[in-house]
Amino acid sequence: MSQPESSEHGSLVIHSARIVSAGSVTEDGWVRFERGVVAARGTGRDWTVADTVVDATEVAGVGAVLTPGFIDIHGHGGAGAAFDDGAEAIRTARAMHRSHGTTRAVVSLVTASVDELAARAGAIADLMETDGDLLGSHLEGPFLDPGHKGAHDPGLLRAPEPDDVRRLLQAGRGTVRQVTLAPELPGGLEAIRIVVAAGAAAAVGHTDADDATMRAAFDAGATILTHAFNAMRPVHHREPGPVLTAANDERVTLEAITDNFHLHPQVIKLVFDEAPGRVALITDAMAAAGSEDGDYMLGSLHVTVVDGMARVDTGSIAGSTLTQDVALRNTVAAGVPLVDAVRALTRTPARAIGFAEGLGELDPGFLADAVLLSADLDVIRVWTGAPLAR
Repeated sequence: MSQPESSEHGSLVIHSARIVSAGSVTEDGWVRFERGVVAARGTGRDWTVADTVVDATEVAGVGAVLTPGFIDIHGHGGAGAAFDDGAEAIRTARAMHRSHGTTRAVVSLVTASVDELAARAGAIADLMETDGDLLGSHLEGPFLDPGHKGAHDPGLLRAPEPDDVRRLLQAGRGTVRQVTLAPELPGGLEAIRIVVAAGAAAAVGHTDADDATMRAAFDAGATILTHAFNAMRPVHHREPGPVLTAANDERVTLEAITDNFHLHPQVIKLVFDEAPGRVALITDAMAAAGSEDGDYMLGSLHVTVVDGMARVDTGSIAGSTLTQDVALRNTVAAGVPLVDAVRALTRTPARAIGFAEGLGELDPGFLADAVLLSADLDVIRVWTGAPLAR
């Protein structure tokens, strides 16, 4: 795995690649970056000389694929480091994920006290002043259903009091991008409205909500389903549950963890079939991603990782050890077309958290984040573009 390179300085042309971006494939394509931004695109040999020129076929082999940089809107750490543990831990984990193609990411925080979460959201806002690859924070908890707690400390779960919700949003100073909550909790629908009014995405997850409550949540402004199928009421032939209700609503993006543990390959294909263009491939990665099996912590809970599967002591799956390049390969292996799998790593997650312009495509004006892969979808080189403007 090569180390990520910056495309922020000078000019760069990457040519002779199969460019997969924005729902389309361009054969024998080239792209030109200027000072960290996409300046032009074309096909064949009609590109002009640049400071650096990369022949994709020479570097990555026949069938080389060039995609926008991957975007992870839900992950908790990696390389032995947890996002909850401060700036250096975040940087350590991000460096590992970046080498696997994830050029931009939201920093997800597990359930903690409101005081702790407020402090962590504020610290992430501070870090974004210097670390341009960070997209903001995601609060996964504490407003979750205890019956679907997953790997969250049940002693810290609580109903969403308006003052608590506002405090957490204000602590992030406009950088909280997503808040996951269970809408059936007292005050849940009002909390969704507060989150959306603050400019963040409200996500439904860790929930026992029925169809009517899910519809009410989406009408209140929720637009994301947190890790579809996991930690929520299941699908039943007389009760669609959160997944089918979300898939039937064009306003909603469904997160999917395609590590073949959280979702069977047939279910991966089903999610894409039922919600075309609205699936975001996430890692939900915890500290063990990119590291060895063993003992770890996820928030206040002990986690054991065996053969790449992370579980808390109660047996619940505790996030994943996934990287987004593996998610891409697993998704394609499940029968999802490459163009749809790439869109679920790039354009769709960017739009889900409010970055419809500037991120997730290799078109002029977008940030010059790119991943060069072999025909077998192994990451060969990664480029990161200009810092994200807050």
